[in-house]
Amino acid sequence: MWGGFFLVVPLITVHFVDGLGWAAASVGLVLGLRQLTQQGLTVFGGAWADRLGPKPLILAGCLIRTLGFAWMAFAGSLPELLAASLLAGVGGGLFDAPKSAAITAVTPPEFRARMFSLISIAGNLGMVTGPLLGAWLITLGFQRAALIASSAYIFALVVLALTLPHMRPAPRVDTRALAGLAVALHDRAFRRFTFVLCGYFLLSTQLNVAVTLKAVELAGPGATGPLYGLSAGLAVALQYPLLRLAERHLRARVVLVTAVLSVAVSLGLMGLAVTFGQLLACVALYSLGTMLVYPMQQTLTSRLAPEGLTGSYFGFSAISLGLGGAVGNFLGGLLIDAGRRLDFTLLPWLTLLAIGLLTALGLRWALRDMPTREEAQAAAGD
Repeated sequence: MWGGFFLVVPLITVHFVDGLGWAAASVGLVLGLRQLTQQGLTVFGGAWADRLGPKPLILAGCLIRTLGFAWMAFAGSLPELLAASLLAGVGGGLFDAPKSAAITAVTPPEFRARMFSLISIAGNLGMVTGPLLGAWLITLGFQRAALIASSAYIFALVVLALTLPHMRPAPRVDTRALAGLAVALHDRAFRRFTFVLCGYFLLSTQLNVAVTLKAVELAGPGATGPLYGLSAGLAVALQYPLLRLAERHLRARVVLVTAVLSVAVSLGLMGLAVTFGQLLACVALYSLGTMLVYPMQQTLTSRLAPEGLTGSYFGFSAISLGLGGAVGNFLGGLLIDAGRRLDFTLLPWLTLLAIGLLTALGLRWALRDMPTREEAQAAAGD
């Protein structure tokens, strides 16, 4: 699924802007609205998974995304492309949080961090192979490339329909459709955790914005290949063993805070990089941090969620990615422009370092009750 996504999405800009001469701002708006649609719907997709079980929503999401990407192959106008992209976003919003809820349901608690790590590795493999396959398929035309990308979701639908068990939702006293979201919203510890994580996702988007601009400045447009290849390649090779090592010696919240600090420090050091090699060394440190955050965030979310409400909690947690990612995309470019205008090139990097340090401190504060909760869950299990 990740491979199919990254096969077609980078080609949208290539085809419609470079190939057809559309305005880059128009295509950028389309892609931004798709992400906003997906992240917004993810909040509700998790709550629906608690009522219906995750499997029906995952299968529906795969089918709808198939239709969205297939429609995109034949889009000949901006409204058509926008509608197809929004349909693809709806599909992603339906399977995103239910996917995490399903993983939580079928995985014993002691193995969840490793499972989320494996899911992240699969995503990084898709990020590496998807664009490479897309670069080859674009020679056959955008239409064929988009149809092949859509077929990845049909394949996923068939495999999951045959293999994923149908998990019955837990009986609930409150039968309102969005009752689970209300519980997550009123959970003070989880609410703090979710909103503080916005700071991390603001930093994580900088690989696509500030870091990419820095790489192009140092080594030209061809620098993006090694940049993304290094980031995704390190995650594929090191994420699982690094997570196992961290789990063996540290608590989940300590791993999360340390990983965010690693991301913050690496971004600060990027401001001092004067060669592409130095920048890649900083990207390696950045990647070591980012590869630990996802499995730890998902693991802590599953621990904080009451029984029967994991979908709602994973859906609510999408707010951090939606808000942080949206602000990060805008702020990264704004800081780079401001640094150039003021002739203070360290401005964006020092600002990002400060945001990262504040986020790490915020996570320590937000998760200060986590040991007590884990002990309570263990006692409940006994």
